[in-house]
Amino acid sequence: MTDLQVAADALGLAGLLDELRWRGLFHDATPGLEARLATGRPIAGYNGFDPSGPSLHVGHLLPVMGLLHLQRRGGRPVALVGGATGMIGDPSGTSAERSLLDRDTLAANLAGIRSQLERFLDFSGPAGAEMANNFDWLGDVPMLDFLRDVGKHFTIPYMLAKDSVQTRLAAGLSYTEFSYMLLQAADFRHLHRERGVELQMGGADQWGNITAGLELIRRSAGAAEGGGHDLAHGLAYTLLTKTSGEKFGKSAAGTSVWLDADRTSPYAFYQYWIERPDADAGQQIRFFTLLERGEIEVLEAEQAARPEARPVQRALAFDATARVHGEAAAEGARRTSEAVFARDPIRDPGVLETLHAELDGFAFRDDDLRAGVVSLLVGSGAFASNSEARRTIAQGGVTINDERVTSVDAPVPQPIAGEWLVVRVGKKRLRVGRRAS
Repeated sequence: MTDLQVAADALGLAGLLDELRWRGLFHDATPGLEARLATGRPIAGYNGFDPSGPSLHVGHLLPVMGLLHLQRRGGRPVALVGGATGMIGDPSGTSAERSLLDRDTLAANLAGIRSQLERFLDFSGPAGAEMANNFDWLGDVPMLDFLRDVGKHFTIPYMLAKDSVQTRLAAGLSYTEFSYMLLQAADFRHLHRERGVELQMGGADQWGNITAGLELIRRSAGAAEGGGHDLAHGLAYTLLTKTSGEKFGKSAAGTSVWLDADRTSPYAFYQYWIERPDADAGQQIRFFTLLERGEIEVLEAEQAARPEARPVQRALAFDATARVHGEAAAEGARRTSEAVFARDPIRDPGVLETLHAELDGFAFRDDDLRAGVVSLLVGSGAFASNSEARRTIAQGGVTINDERVTSVDAPVPQPIAGEWLVVRVGKKRLRVGRRAS
């Protein structure tokens, strides 16, 4: 018996919604879902992923964790990647129409997303996760067939009433995006018919699209008005937002934290979680880890007693980084992060190399060492001018290789291992230099 099967036997589908509630992940569900889960019969559920980029970001972790919780309790997760709908763009949660992508770009994005999902979901065994690409069934559907088979089931007032449409009408909404909910509804019906998927899951901003799928399944099955609600079900998660209250997404320039190590390094990924405010960390450790309630409550008690130690953030950062990048990368990121803020000198070349890359480190030559500390400090980028460097040295605010610089005429300390210089200004500014080859 696999670890996943043991977990499924111990947890059970009946407790899925309760777990999502205490973790803060639950937003809404359609009537009948709780009773359906309580039967204990296996259920398949899917979540869609937008392939507009080659990597998922932390905003995607909410639905990924939802699929993971479903699988741990014996459900079968289906990850639907929108190869077809990615050519259209979902208006939900956006303020402007998205750029349309060509097929080659979408194919590359799909491959990257699949590899990232495999870090979370088990694709083997009886409850093994499945991947699906809606281009396989939407890509070649003639428009007249689509309008006759799907469009006839929806009225314009029904579609206009959806929040995702209402929020975009004033700014302008193309017919292309307006039709998105019909495509997503067709996805749910196809997966329901062909793969036995009874449950669609998604963020709170997807609720209108989810219920449209339920409506199409009901009408296609010939259920009477108001009936047929036991055919399929919907579940919506709480949205992850920034401190401003805005939805956290890849479209917010400069704020996205990616699962791709080439876009967001393991160290930067770890630091993102370490830097979560105390007010957010308690929520996010429930969202993004599988730590049990008792473990989390112990961490929160430690946090209340010693907030400066940030035990919740450290547990969250390590767990999330290990799941996305592996244990070794998480351990390296933790070691590097702790070295930055520890009082002990940094001597580990591996840590110094990481910091040099992460902090846009500087290069130095023997001539720079002979030129003196003021010239080196300005050349490192720690100070904008000689006068600023001299003033801070006089105030005792500069160390190089953890040796206090007490005079502008002091020699530059010997590089660590003959290669590294660590410049600290006060408690928060750090620059790492490497001898140029």
